Amino acid sequence: MKGFETINNIAYLEPVNSFSEMAKDEYCRSYELNCNSIPLSTIKQVVDYVSANSADTVGVLPVENTIDGSIRESIDSIMLSANPNLRIISEIIMPIEYCLLSKTTEFYSITGLIAPPRLLGKCGEFIKSEMPRNLNIIESPSMLDAAHELNNHNLTYACIGNRKIAQNCMLNILKENIHDDKHNQTRYILIGDVETEPTGKDKTTVAFRTNNTPGALLQILKVFLENNINMTHISSYPSKTHMNEYIFIVNIDGHIKTTQLIKTIDEIRPKTSFLRYLGSYKSA
Repeated sequence: MKGFETINNIAYLEPVNSFSEMAKDEYCRSYELNCNSIPLSTIKQVVDYVSANSADTVGVLPVENTIDGSIRESIDSIMLSANPNLRIISEIIMPIEYCLLSKTTEFYSITGLIAPPRLLGKCGEFIKSEMPRNLNIIESPSMLDAAHELNNHNLTYACIGNRKIAQNCMLNILKENIHDDKHNQTRYILIGDVETEPTGKDKTTVAFRTNNTPGALLQILKVFLENNINMTHISSYPSKTHMNEYIFIVNIDGHIKTTQLIKTIDEIRPKTSFLRYLGSYKSA
């Protein structure tokens, strides 16, 4: 596949109105995709669906959060997918921002708050410093449930949610950015069988397993050095098949279509017992 001309579907991680759906919307705007949206329950389901329907489908996955770190399941699922042409084709970094939402426009009339326990914790400083001391707190299973629960209360109740919920549930944003950690961001990737072109600001992701010999990893890192290839990230995970066996995930500057990177990958391949190219894409 050369581009997005045949893409009719875009899969993403549910629930609806989540930050994953907001990332999906951003990709649709960026690539002018008029697609059917397909929410799925797990990361593996998203990858498997795209893998099986790669002729007309792309998918959105979270891969890293500034607080929680790497989301290993996303890379693992791509790496182990049955479709060898499935790859990362784009990335975006999305701020994780929570707002105080209500049917009313009057912040100082709020006496009750509905939210999941996790979000009550994430917005603890705001609740403590800016909400009433005798605030009536009602716990809910999710942000969307909290928004719907507002229908069962008067206008003095608010909930915690994102801009997507405010838009779809027709709620007013009383306060923005009420979360404690103002630097919380998540990196989302777009996956599919789509061929990307060099932009001059690209990075490439590869996964490999070294041969079980002394200095095996050092030999591979030496190849990057000798070819003047900059590694921006390297991490290792248990292979899940054998004890003391690890898969290395590496992000490197450059695009797979450049001569320098092609040469580097060709030199690394015989020094590994497993190597998979996971995509070249413009760096966010």
